[in-house]
Amino acid sequence: MRNRQGINRREFMQRTTAMGLAVGASDLAFAEEPRSVNDKINVGMIGVGARAHELLQAIQAASGAEIVGVCDAYKGRLERAAERTSGRARIYPDYREILADKRIDTVFIATPDHWHKTMAIEALEAGKDVYIEKPLTYAIEEGPAIIAAVRKTNRILQVGSQGISTKIQHKAKEVIQSGKLGQVTMIRASYNRNSASGAWIYPIPPDASPQTVDWEKFLGSAPKRPYDPARFFRWRCYWDYSGGNSTDLFVHLMTTIHFLMNAKAPQTTVANGALYRWKDSRDVPDTINAILEYPEGFMVTLSSTFNNQGTSEGGFQILGTEGSLILGDSTLTFQPENIHEDNRWIVESWPRALEEAYYKDPKVRKTELPSSWEPRVNQGMERWEQEGKESTLQHVEHFFDCVRTRKQPVEDALTGHRAAAVAHLVNLSYKQKKMVHWDFAKETVKT
Repeated sequence: MRNRQGINRREFMQRTTAMGLAVGASDLAFAEEPRSVNDKINVGMIGVGARAHELLQAIQAASGAEIVGVCDAYKGRLERAAERTSGRARIYPDYREILADKRIDTVFIATPDHWHKTMAIEALEAGKDVYIEKPLTYAIEEGPAIIAAVRKTNRILQVGSQGISTKIQHKAKEVIQSGKLGQVTMIRASYNRNSASGAWIYPIPPDASPQTVDWEKFLGSAPKRPYDPARFFRWRCYWDYSGGNSTDLFVHLMTTIHFLMNAKAPQTTVANGALYRWKDSRDVPDTINAILEYPEGFMVTLSSTFNNQGTSEGGFQILGTEGSLILGDSTLTFQPENIHEDNRWIVESWPRALEEAYYKDPKVRKTELPSSWEPRVNQGMERWEQEGKESTLQHVEHFFDCVRTRKQPVEDALTGHRAAAVAHLVNLSYKQKKMVHWDFAKETVKT
């Protein structure tokens, strides 16, 4: 990471790594002994779609890990995954065979959301450590069950919102905790796109058919329907398998916000959305906005549309009384407020004697001297840029480090549950057209 203040890289990494590992960590004492850094970790991949192939390449780039098994409901993905491992990965017809294979230490779950709870709990009970793509859950009530399974089995589970492992987000947390922003009362976060692929209208492989796609395996617990390639390859577009924008994009935003602010969940959530443009092959909205209020004393506005990408695909504005942080994928900018009072337009309506007396007051002169009314350069701006490994690789390496050391990951099951829960609260408010409330004692929505 480059910065204009010459931060010591080693010192910064030591501070932020220790800080990150403390977030969301439980008090569990793991029974399994730490591994040697030289021990190879054998990986089984459950689901090898487009995102999983990015994970596959990150696993291969990380040291000390090998993909030994893959499983998917579409033959074409399996063939490409096996090719990317030079044929070393065995193709398993069913994910339960991966769980039963004693050679496999960890599993990467990158399936549609409605499969997450079942596969995660079964993997934990089979003695596997688990990397699971976000969102952790398909529904709020699934979170506590997964957390309980982690505690019962003493395994490692990390959720895949990769930004939380980046140096730039750890730096943002450091700046906020330093008090540099003053009192933070508002955070604006957005994730916007403007393309068919951004709206998940993905191209469908020409060889897709009931012979190459195991439709029943894909459906699982979802409502039974005739074979539909659009639902299989564009599953994020349907409530049966996902939570739309909220679970795919807001979960990324909320993972970061909870991390930066040491927050758990919003006490109130209200949302609205609509399907304006991408009406074919879809029943989730393409535009959704939400307002969240936190008991820690700040508010969050979330926004996502697939109809305009704005200035960037996603980003954060953390707004404090003394300054703002603008956080992007690899950049962080601090902008001081440089505020001053200017009551001239009020005081000039008073009797002249009172106006003159007002400006003789030392307190007024300190904050409202004429010099403070002159145009000024915004001083004190700072900017940091992250360089080096991309975020998915950093997150995967963090997971493997936790597998070896038996330390809880920065994005454990509880952290993942709370981030996903916000997305579910947003969807509940959108569907019910009312404000919804969080039950902090039960870790679920109030009924």
